[in-house]
Amino acid sequence: MLENYFRLKESGTDTRTELTAGLTTFLTMAYIIFVNPAILGAAGMPKDAVFVATCLVSALGTAIMGLYANYPIALAPGMGLNAYFAFTVVLGMGIAWPAALGAVFISGCLFIVITLLGLRGMIVNGIPPSLRTGITVGIGLFLGLIAMKSAGIVVGSEPTLVKAGDLHQPPALMAIVGFILIVTLDRLRVKGAILIGIVVVTILSFIFGGNQFNGVFSLPPSIVPTLFKLDIPGALSAGILNVVLVFFLVELFDATGTLMGVASRAGLLVEGKMERLNKALLADSGSIVVGAALGTSSATAFVESAAGVQAGGRTGLTALTVAVLFLACLFISPLAAVVPPYATSPALLFVACLMLHDLVDIAWHDTTESVPAVVTALTMPFTYSIADGIAFGFIAYCALKLTTGRAREVAPVIWVIAALFLFKIGYIGA
Repeated sequence: MLENYFRLKESGTDTRTELTAGLTTFLTMAYIIFVNPAILGAAGMPKDAVFVATCLVSALGTAIMGLYANYPIALAPGMGLNAYFAFTVVLGMGIAWPAALGAVFISGCLFIVITLLGLRGMIVNGIPPSLRTGITVGIGLFLGLIAMKSAGIVVGSEPTLVKAGDLHQPPALMAIVGFILIVTLDRLRVKGAILIGIVVVTILSFIFGGNQFNGVFSLPPSIVPTLFKLDIPGALSAGILNVVLVFFLVELFDATGTLMGVASRAGLLVEGKMERLNKALLADSGSIVVGAALGTSSATAFVESAAGVQAGGRTGLTALTVAVLFLACLFISPLAAVVPPYATSPALLFVACLMLHDLVDIAWHDTTESVPAVVTALTMPFTYSIADGIAFGFIAYCALKLTTGRAREVAPVIWVIAALFLFKIGYIGA
């Protein structure tokens, strides 16, 4: 049944590999079920209800991605989007969180409309090859920064922005050991190398990292405090329409960039395009709407899906595995909390290294192609935003084609997108 539905052999995979890949992806992104409630809780939202909403929307969105689009890509409330929701919109602008949820809901509805009209697919397929490569490489660099930050290898610094952390600390040392182990096992063609690395570092964390086991099962709290509490009329007020626009643009290109990057890494692009693109886009668009109704910020495709892809995931069975594990987390949150961030960081760093291979595909002889790709790749980690990286890349691409007399090479949709980004940066702010 699984073979016929997910076309496993056709994709060069099997059930065991897909299940392992799903577990790997889940372990690298399970942090979201604890981090998202903490961030939204800072904005006054009930943390326990947000925890349940996070698990439910992650399970539902990822299941749709797997069963409907048949892609090994997981969805969950996006990092960065939740911070913008909590600290900029609610705390910074003084907008009540129900109205902010209403803004998320409206942006998700807009997504569904442009997806059904084929406009979103047109945008994705209109992205030039150089920017596609820049997006993939940028996501790799972004993953690398996230990984080293989670392990304490890189820390913030006021005078220099970033610097090396204290490498004498157990988390950094265990992450380094885990990274070497994963690369070694992968080179020796050991199946499940990434998962083995995560498990080994988790075990070491009990011995050297002071990790504690707090049981396995717990009953989920009530979701009632956030369920259907979104305020759509409040979101339609003049003062918050710019918030809807920002959510729309960031969600659009954050999810689009992740989908393209992970699909490229998995070898799922046919002539540079995703075959079931509209289905994948409907999955993440619908997740935004459902998430707002349940009580959480925008859901999006997760870049950590690349870890599962590297572990061999190629079909929707990987995503379905992740979805089941998110549902299980409603009852086994103490067990999920056992895996520390520095245990999954070696996996993300390894995937980051592999994604940089796509640099060879950039047309280095043509600076109107190579420079925008590099700008895209570099801006993602330095702004800590996939969407901002894409924005700067699109603007640079159009500007250079225009100033070199090659404007006709740019698709009309790319000009429109670049203009929207210029408006966002100039009028609303980056």
